[in-house]
Amino acid sequence: MFTRYVKVRIEEALEDTRVVLISGPRQSGKTTLAKEVSGKGMQFFTLDDPTTLDAARADPVGFLRGIDRAVIDEVQRAPQLLLPIKVEVDRDTRPGRFLLTGSANLMTIPKVADSLAGRMETISLLPLAQSEILGRRSAFVDNLFSGRKPTVGNCIHGDDLVEVVLRGGYPEAFSRNRWSRRQGWYTSYIDAIVQRDIKDIAQVEQIAVMPHLLRMIAEHSGQLVNYSSIGSAAGLNHVTTQKYLRIFESLFIIDTVQPWFTNKLKRLTKSPKLHFLDSGLLAAMRGISPDNVRRDRSAFGTVLEAFVHSEVRKIIGWSEQQPSVFHFRDREGVEVDIVLEASDGNISGIEIKAAASVSSGDFKGLRKLSESLHSRFTQGVVLYDGDQIVPFGDNLFAAPISSLWSES
Repeated sequence: MFTRYVKVRIEEALEDTRVVLISGPRQSGKTTLAKEVSGKGMQFFTLDDPTTLDAARADPVGFLRGIDRAVIDEVQRAPQLLLPIKVEVDRDTRPGRFLLTGSANLMTIPKVADSLAGRMETISLLPLAQSEILGRRSAFVDNLFSGRKPTVGNCIHGDDLVEVVLRGGYPEAFSRNRWSRRQGWYTSYIDAIVQRDIKDIAQVEQIAVMPHLLRMIAEHSGQLVNYSSIGSAAGLNHVTTQKYLRIFESLFIIDTVQPWFTNKLKRLTKSPKLHFLDSGLLAAMRGISPDNVRRDRSAFGTVLEAFVHSEVRKIIGWSEQQPSVFHFRDREGVEVDIVLEASDGNISGIEIKAAASVSSGDFKGLRKLSESLHSRFTQGVVLYDGDQIVPFGDNLFAAPISSLWSES
C-alpha cells in the first residue's frame, strides 16, 4: 500500500462539502482510496457490478432512497444518478453525504442533466507519483513559488531514471518487474478503455479506429496540437479528430495544455500542447523499452517530458499552491515546457532536458519570462538528467529531475 498524499484533501472536503468526487483514470487507485477514507460509516456501491449498474440506471431515484451516506464507485457509468443526488443533498445538506469516484470527467459527459456546482468538490487522483512510491511528500511546487532553492535527496539519474520514467505510475503495471509484462498490461488497459469506458461516455461512430488514433496521438505527444496531422493517418478529418481527442482527455489518458500569454510579450503561439498523462503508457504505445533507450536515447526526451508534466500535475494535487498549468512558446521558437501560474498571478517556469548537462542557452525561455514579469516571476528551473544543483542567475537553477520528489 502506498500513501496517497491527496487523502488529506479528500478527508477535509468530506467535513464541509456535501458531495466529493475522486476523479481520475481507471486503475489509478480511486476505489482503494475511497474505501480507506470512507471507513465503516458509508455504504459502498460499485457500478462495475452489473446488477448494481442495472438498478442505478433503471430507477436512479429508487436506488438512492433510504441511503444516508454512501460511496458510489465509477459513477460515470450511470450519470442518471447525478440529478437525484443533487435533489437528495439539497433536501439533507449535511457534509459528506456522497463520496463518488469517476474514471471520466463528469462535466464532459453529454448525458449529465445538471451539474452539482456548489455542492460538489472534485479532487483528481492520477496514477502514483514517484514521490508517493518513495514515501516522500514532495514540496517542489510550493518551493518554486516561495523562491526557495531546489533540493535533492534520493537522486536517480542515468539508466535508473530511464527505468523509473518508462515504468509509469499505474499500480498494476508497477507491480510487474519485466518490461514485456508491463507492456502487455498497458495493451490490455487500452483495450478495456476502448471497449467499455468510451461507450459509457460518448457516441462514437468509428469505435474501431480509436486504438489506431491513440497510437497516432502517442506519436504527437509533447508537440503542439495539430488535429489534421494527427487524424489524417487514421482517416479522420480535423473536426472528428478534435472530438475524439476530447474523449481521451475526459478519460485522463491525455492532457492538452493551454498556452500562457501576456500582452507584454508579442507574437506568442496560442496552440495547446499535447501530453500523455502517464509516461509508462506512452512508452508502451510507442514501443520504447529500457533496452531501446540504452541503444538510442533520441526517443527518451518525449517520454521524459510526459513524465515530468504528470509528476507536476500530481504534486499540485497536494501542494499549498494550486497553480494552473500552461506552456509558453513564441513565434521564434523560444519556449518553456511548463508554466505555472498561482492564483495571485505569480509565475514559475520549468524546462525539461533529457541530457546530463545544462548550458546557459537552455534558460532562454525562462529568462524571457523573468525579464517580462519582473517580481511576478518567482523561479525558473531546468530539470536535467544529472545530480547537481547549479545556479544560472537570479532565481534560475539547473536541478536534477530527482528534485521533483524532494521533501524540503
